[in-house]
Amino acid sequence: MIINESAENYLETILILSHRLPVVRAVDISAELGFKKSSVSIAMKNLREKNHIAVAKSGFITLTESGRAIAEEIYERHLLLSSWLTALGVDPKTAAEDACKIEHVISRESFEAIKKHVNQN
Repeated sequence: MIINESAENYLETILILSHRLPVVRAVDISAELGFKKSSVSIAMKNLREKNHIAVAKSGFITLTESGRAIAEEIYERHLLLSSWLTALGVDPKTAAEDACKIEHVISRESFEAIKKHVNQN
């Protein structure tokens, strides 16, 4: 499934917030990403139309099965890449920023090779 980087970031953010908060709302996503609520609302509409999220009448946002699968894949990439870069001596802040960029463009094949290498060491 092809999904753009922005949508991946939103799904990943919803996943992360769902671990920290009892419920996730658009205002929480807006605060986390530093985006205007109107921008978040448009993104949530697009994700809802693609069936990646569900929005309750109360405004609570949850990931659907497809949304959760995408979010977990991106978050796994982020965690592994940032920890790997940190282990290579990169400053943790820089490693996290770089991992956030790499996680969206790396192929599944390359990521799996890095993951295998990292897990062997």
